[in-house]
Amino acid sequence: MEAGGPMMMRYLCRLNQHNALAMKLMTRLFTVVLLFAATAAVAQIKTPQPSPGATISQTVGLTDITVVYSRPGMKDRTIFGDLVPYGKIWRTGANKATMIKFDEPVSFNNKEVPAGSYSIFTMPGKEMWTIMINKNTELWGAGEYKESEEVTRFEIKSTTLGDPVETFTIEFSHLTDNSAHLVMKWEKTRVAIPIKVDSETKVMAQIKEQLVDAPADAEVKASTYMAGGRYYAEHGKDQEMALKWMNKAIEMRPKAFWYIHYKAELLADMGNTKEAIKTAEESLKMAKASEEGDYGYIDRNEKLIARLKG
Repeated sequence: MEAGGPMMMRYLCRLNQHNALAMKLMTRLFTVVLLFAATAAVAQIKTPQPSPGATISQTVGLTDITVVYSRPGMKDRTIFGDLVPYGKIWRTGANKATMIKFDEPVSFNNKEVPAGSYSIFTMPGKEMWTIMINKNTELWGAGEYKESEEVTRFEIKSTTLGDPVETFTIEFSHLTDNSAHLVMKWEKTRVAIPIKVDSETKVMAQIKEQLVDAPADAEVKASTYMAGGRYYAEHGKDQEMALKWMNKAIEMRPKAFWYIHYKAELLADMGNTKEAIKTAEESLKMAKASEEGDYGYIDRNEKLIARLKG
């Protein structure tokens, strides 16, 4: 018994160690089971939202503008003057207030707003709407709206639509190089907010750097010469310089019949009708012979020639 005593003690120690390890493993397993059970208990069923979210992005000139909003429906309800009362601040949608962001300064109805993210709140009226651009983008209603956080506000006249719009809609229209309309439509009401961006300053800075002030030995692509020429031609700039850059582009890419068409348009604008017709006919001939397609320039040249001859 005495000889077996140490062996028994060692056996009992090992048994205790194994039991302790088993207990730790059981404890960890029990914890994991509890976590899974808790996760299952809080899981929620996803259902379609009554006012689904939407995101619309539009490049206006060289400025990227994005609007994030929710789209409630009419659902046989009277909207303006009832569901959305006249003369009271509205989140301009549903759920979280409508947000707009842009990477360059934007002018809303001639009110300039710095680049950034903002909320759009409105105060609908029977004929006039008040538009408010606010710095707080985290509001879910108008209850905590603070006028002190506004960047600008202004009034816009609403118009009446012939056919009702079931779902609240925000979209862009009337796009130009420097402007657009931000349009809101719901029920039979339409509000169009004129917005402007400063594309010309940025374009002219590029032209100055890459063409006007470029060193004589600078490597300039044909597309750069043509882009500068077309911008000058289409925006009332120096036509002689525009023609010079277009000629340079055509010299570098003589088979680019669309370049030749742009030159014909410029010549027509300069009053050189005879040379414009000749250039358009050259572009037309090349477009018809193109094995890769004419990209619509057969029709464009034919119409230009007909107009100049007519």
